[in-house]
Amino acid sequence: MPPKKDKKEKENKDADKLTRIAIVQADRCRPKKCRHECKKSCPVVKVGKLCVEVSATSKTAFLSEELCIGCGICVKKCPFDAIIVINLPKNLERDTTHRYGPNSFKLHRLPVPRPGQVLGLVGTNGIGKSTALKILAGKLKPNLGRFTAPPDWQEILTYFRGSELQNYFTRILEDNLKAVIKPQYVDHIPKAVNGNVSEVLTARDQRGKVDELCDLLDLKPVLDRNVADLSGGELQRFAIGVVAVQTAEVYMFDEPSSYLDVKQRLQAAQVIRSLLSPTQYVVVVEHDLSVLDYLSDFVCCLYGTPGAYGVVTLPFSVREGINIFLAG
Repeated sequence: MPPKKDKKEKENKDADKLTRIAIVQADRCRPKKCRHECKKSCPVVKVGKLCVEVSATSKTAFLSEELCIGCGICVKKCPFDAIIVINLPKNLERDTTHRYGPNSFKLHRLPVPRPGQVLGLVGTNGIGKSTALKILAGKLKPNLGRFTAPPDWQEILTYFRGSELQNYFTRILEDNLKAVIKPQYVDHIPKAVNGNVSEVLTARDQRGKVDELCDLLDLKPVLDRNVADLSGGELQRFAIGVVAVQTAEVYMFDEPSSYLDVKQRLQAAQVIRSLLSPTQYVVVVEHDLSVLDYLSDFVCCLYGTPGAYGVVTLPFSVREGINIFLAG
């Protein structure tokens, strides 16, 4: 009996233990222009352990999350404010979905889309919404936090076993699901798309609904104009139209209401809702809570520290999800 009790106490102790995320912002870290204060001030380095590694030839400093004790001295000493150290609950470590590399952004869990319903994602900028969309679209392979030795798809499917995501990713791998994404930054579209609006929409039309969508999105006055000559709002409506004319099983819209006035936001929301069918998935990232309320059937909130880590909540009803987001 005593050994079992000791084992249980150890498990509880491990559950309460904190793990850390150490972020080094590459755009701020300048090893050639500082005196390596992070390394010199670290108490773990002073006792002979390589908690912080940096040299004059390094592009950025490297912090070991396993050795870090969370004292925060390096954070205060860095002259460029390039270091962030965050304590996390231990249970989140098991839920790591993707990490871009050492000392970089980490995403925990994934939103779960459902066929025939609109999933809304809400959270601050830099919290992982676009990363989640890329993973759900099959454009980014989740590495489960193991960026040095990424898992294969079989291991990823085993990781999601028992959830709706297992079947979802299986269909993505078997090419039974085609996903199209409306990008967040529509001002980048003219660099990737050439020609006038009418030609581009007609070339991508697979549903035979170009005329109907042009009416709904007020695109008829700009049909003869080049994509490069469109304003921000016109580019947004054009991007929504390009996605909506295609035939796909997964439709994703990253901030579809930016640049649009109130009337145009409602029109865009109607177009997005019209894509629903019992077999279609629709995922929308939105900051306008009134549009999110109108569009979504259920909501996942994302919280964390922008640029450091993000955590996806379980799905909520629209009203409950928005209230939770507003409550912080």
